[in-house]
Amino acid sequence: MAANGAECEQPQKRLGSKDKQNGSSTDPLLRERKQQDREERLSIVLWKRPFITLQYFFLETLITLKEWTWKLWRRRGVVFLTLVLFSLLAMSYSIEGAHQTYIQHLEKKFLWCAYWVGLGILSSVGLGTGLHTFLLYLGPHIASVTLAAYECGSVNFPEPPYPAQIACPEDEALQESITLWTIMSKVRLEACMWGAGTAIGELPPYFMARAARLSGADPDDEDYEEFEEMLEQAQSSQDFASRAKLAVQNMVQKVGFFGILACASIPNPLFDLAGITCGHFLIPFWTFFGATLIGKAIIKMHIQKLFVIITFSKHIVEQMVSLIGAIPGVGASLQKPFREYLEAQRAKLHNPAGDSSAAGESWLSWVFEKVVLVMVFYFILSIINSMAQSYAKRLQQKKYSEEKTK
Repeated sequence: MAANGAECEQPQKRLGSKDKQNGSSTDPLLRERKQQDREERLSIVLWKRPFITLQYFFLETLITLKEWTWKLWRRRGVVFLTLVLFSLLAMSYSIEGAHQTYIQHLEKKFLWCAYWVGLGILSSVGLGTGLHTFLLYLGPHIASVTLAAYECGSVNFPEPPYPAQIACPEDEALQESITLWTIMSKVRLEACMWGAGTAIGELPPYFMARAARLSGADPDDEDYEEFEEMLEQAQSSQDFASRAKLAVQNMVQKVGFFGILACASIPNPLFDLAGITCGHFLIPFWTFFGATLIGKAIIKMHIQKLFVIITFSKHIVEQMVSLIGAIPGVGASLQKPFREYLEAQRAKLHNPAGDSSAAGESWLSWVFEKVVLVMVFYFILSIINSMAQSYAKRLQQKKYSEEKTK
């Protein structure tokens, strides 16, 4: 039996090497065709081909909903238990009683945490936009809390309206000594939840590479193809970017948990490569996700949070405004709107909650709101384009499979 098994294995090995040689001979043609298909997919955007993009978007949406429905049906036991749990929660939520105080508190905390986790996932996944929600949401929130803490002399902002709106506490006895640690403690929950969301958003590259390695498939994914090319050319001369990617790959592969932790603990645009590396070399899930979660939600978030708090501390802000005024010629004109903005924010902080007599809206806040609206609009457009391109990719893969069967 063993001899027969060995004899059966040898032809398979020789056949596999032959297939590999044939694949390498046609590799340039295959790569050229893949490049053409990729360029064709990238041309499917709303501002170039609006009708095809919308058509593909709706078709991809229907296919995605069908796949999700089928997955839920296959796990109908878990879905049933989840529905029962939510029914019990809904009953406890609707029934009057002393427990409503705790229910409302838990609801508020859950929605607040889910909001920041969702923003973290969007920032990490990006869906092709590069949208970084730290710059749009978490950073401004930490900056607002920092400015308010120094102005109010306290972080015990009345709830409500906090966190939707910040107002100074009316009781002067609540004033305390404001330190970096005090402000960091105030925004720790939302910062850690955002960091946890970014860690969750790093899982798709890991699972994609792991599934490809276990199945032996060659997924048509640009990041994975770039990773495999980098492994093949590891010993040849490369530019700085390629050497940086190779360094990340070597650190993650050789050091393991602490290598992943080091890559996740600093702002690192190449961390997607670390996820692909961990999946490709079959690093255990909890080793990868545990190190990523600790690095992003604890270490990296405290570094970013500390940087924002120091930047928006009262004396630093005043020094920055003074430096703006010292610019020859245009300093005074540039300094005026910043001073008006700071004065408006201080007046707003000292107004009672719900008082509409606050100082007029600054043009800086108006511009920031419009920038956020533009980014959100662009984010929605990118989702439509990305899903339309996914459907185009399905059509191309179907065409490949039909050609192979002929």
